[in-house]
Amino acid sequence: MSASESPQRKPEPDPLVLNEIASSGPERNRTKWPPRLVGFLAFLVLLTLVFSTHLVLLFVHVANSELHSYIVFVPFVSAYLIYIQHRELPSDYCSAPGLAMIPLVAALGALAATWILRASASPLSRNDYLALFAFSFVCFLAAGGFLFLGRRWMAAAAFPFAFLFFLVPLPDRAVDWLETASKLGSAEAANLFFNMSGTPALRDGTVFALPGITIQVAQECSGIRSSWVLFITSLLAAHLFLKKPWRRSVLVAAVIPLGIVRNGFRILVIALLCVHVGPEMIHSAVHRRGGPLFFALSLVPLFLLLWWLRRCEARGIHPGSDPT
Repeated sequence: MSASESPQRKPEPDPLVLNEIASSGPERNRTKWPPRLVGFLAFLVLLTLVFSTHLVLLFVHVANSELHSYIVFVPFVSAYLIYIQHRELPSDYCSAPGLAMIPLVAALGALAATWILRASASPLSRNDYLALFAFSFVCFLAAGGFLFLGRRWMAAAAFPFAFLFFLVPLPDRAVDWLETASKLGSAEAANLFFNMSGTPALRDGTVFALPGITIQVAQECSGIRSSWVLFITSLLAAHLFLKKPWRRSVLVAAVIPLGIVRNGFRILVIALLCVHVGPEMIHSAVHRRGGPLFFALSLVPLFLLLWWLRRCEARGIHPGSDPT
């Protein structure tokens, strides 16, 4: 090559070609949904279609129920929980047919129970009938999760999946038992509040004779709906804001005495209004529609406890230990 000749320049690649190559490379492949995930989503759609009639009946039932109206929000909460942790979920999907058999057997057993009990001499109530179908639906969904996504994925998404069991309405017998237990506990708390406030009261079980009025702590005064929603709220808060299992347990366990104290305080307020204002206050809005107000008040100590547990966890302090 002579001195007058200049070296040949390599032609620059076309930007459009580069973009096409880049879009067809590994990054594009990562945007494709894995076949097992697609299969699970298809299974979810098919399962929902199969159970569509009973799911519609369930949501109509709970929409008209004071106790179970929270069920309408359960699927959205579970979906949101999966969404906020989807980056942490395993991407290596596999099948776990052995584990899938456990919820599958439970689902089939629930369906069999609906057919057997409906044909028996004591048929199921509408609530219990829909509860069995809801339980069967969630179990079938869990079986599909193990079958399409695998053990590791289901373990990582255990809480959002387990939260779906709140789709199942509480059976009638469970509601009766909880209402009775809450009623008795609320009567004890109310009696304690009457003694602390100096209000003269003669007690006979759940009946209190006060100056000018006699009140009874009935099943309707148990506050089971507020306590159950408070329990669900504590589970969500513990999962989202606490890491240590024992701290989560402390927060959830605090709901039991908190619910009883809230009910006892509500009875005290209504009783004092009847004594000092007039017996007609037993029919006031405080008694008839005061549940949300007292529920909001019970959230204050719950969130204070959550704040304290979270603060101790952030500082690595065991409650009761010396922070110094």
